[in-house]
Amino acid sequence: MNACQAPRRINPQKLLLSKWTAVTPRNREKHFIVTDLVRDEQGQVLCIELQAVLTKRSELLAWQSLQHKEQWLMGWK
Repeated sequence: MNACQAPRRINPQKLLLSKWTAVTPRNREKHFIVTDLVRDEQGQVLCIELQAVLTKRSELLAWQSLQHKEQWLMGWK
């Protein structure tokens, strides 16, 4: 695996209120913000709540999915 294919390194503890852009938007939902972190009993982040800025629709998502550059870009682009 070369550097272009390596997954993005993300600290799940710092995801709260971070901003993301969907590479392929659906239903005009392009910009998202992490509104909640779902943790286990030990405090490890299991998944995130991602909210679309335009529609306010929320969905639970495994935080690891944000590492896929073909799906998500850091920040609002």
